[in-house]
Amino acid sequence: MSEVKQEKLSQTVSYGTSHNELLLMEPSDIKMYPTEDTPAPEGHPVKRKKGPAPKMLGNEVCSVCGDKASGFHYNVLSCEGCKGFFRRSVIKGAQYTCKNSGRCEMDMYMRRKCQQCRLRKCREAGMLEQCVLSEEQIRLKKMKKQEEETARTSAVATPSPAPEMPPLAPEQQEMIEKLVAMQKQCNKRSFLDRPKVTPWPQSQDPLNREVRQQRFAHFTELAIMSVQEIVDFAKQLPGFLELTREDQIALLKTSTIEIMLLETSRRYNPAIESITFLKDFSYNKEDFAKAGLQLEFINPIFEFSKGMNDLHLDEAEYALLIAINIFSAGQFGTSTNIILFVF
Repeated sequence: MSEVKQEKLSQTVSYGTSHNELLLMEPSDIKMYPTEDTPAPEGHPVKRKKGPAPKMLGNEVCSVCGDKASGFHYNVLSCEGCKGFFRRSVIKGAQYTCKNSGRCEMDMYMRRKCQQCRLRKCREAGMLEQCVLSEEQIRLKKMKKQEEETARTSAVATPSPAPEMPPLAPEQQEMIEKLVAMQKQCNKRSFLDRPKVTPWPQSQDPLNREVRQQRFAHFTELAIMSVQEIVDFAKQLPGFLELTREDQIALLKTSTIEIMLLETSRRYNPAIESITFLKDFSYNKEDFAKAGLQLEFINPIFEFSKGMNDLHLDEAEYALLIAINIFSAGQFGTSTNIILFVF
C-alpha cells in the first residue's frame, strides 16, 4: 500500500471508525479518494465527501502556477486565474499546442505563455473535469437560487394570516359576562367603604412622623380593601366554595399579589403616569415613595402597569386573567395574617 493510501486509511480510522469495525470490513468496503495512483473510473463523476472546506491560513499557493491561492477549486488548491482557465478550457473543449513539446515548467510567468502545459499541470495537480458545471447548469443553478430567495422574501414580507378563533359557546359567553358582573359588584362594594380609609395627609412635611404614618396607613388600608375585593370575587367563582377552607386560603395566598398587580395595572393612567384607586384616589411614583415603599418595588409596579396598559385589555380579559390566577399555583403570595383577617 502506498504512503498516500496509508494516510487516507488512517484518516478514515481517526474520523469515527474504530479498529474493531475496520477489522470486520471487507477490502471492497474501504473507499479511497481518487489520487494519481487510483484514478476515477472513466465516465463516472467523482463523489466528493461533503463538508466544510479546510480552513485557509492565508499563505497558501496555487498548486498549478505558484500564485496566491484563493481556495479549493475543482478539487485543487488554486488561484482565481487557474480556476477560470481550467473552467473555460473544459467548457470549450479547447485544444492547445506547446512550442516546447509539452516540457514547459509552469509558474506565474509561463502560465500566460503556454496554455497546453498549463492545462496539463491543472490535471496533474488533481483538477477534475467532472466538477466543472456547464453554462446551462450554472444558469439553472442561478435560477433556482433566485426562486428560493424570492420565496424566502415573500414568506417574510407576507405573514400567514392568524387562524380564525371559533365562536364562543353560549355557556362560555354567559360565564364571561357573569365574571365581569361579579368584578364590578366587588369594586362597587369597595367604593362604598371609601370613607373608612384614613385620609391622605395634606401636609408635605417629609420629616413629620405623624404625616408619614398617616400616609402608610392610607396605603395599607387601600391594600386591605383590594385583598377583600379578591376574596369576595373568589367566593363567587364556580367551584371555589366547594373546596376545603385550607385549600381556599392556600389558593388565595399564592395568587393575591399577582392579582393585586393585575388590578393595579387595570387602574393605570398613562396620560398622568398615575394609578387610580376607588375612582378618585390617584398616585404617582412620588406618592408611593412618600407612603414608605422603596423604589426597587415602585419601578417594577409602574413598568408592569405600563406594559399591561399597552395590551389594551378589556374588562372581560382582566376578569378571566384574575379567575385563572386564583385557580393557579403562583410563586408569590401575601401574608397569611391579611388573608385570615379579610376572610
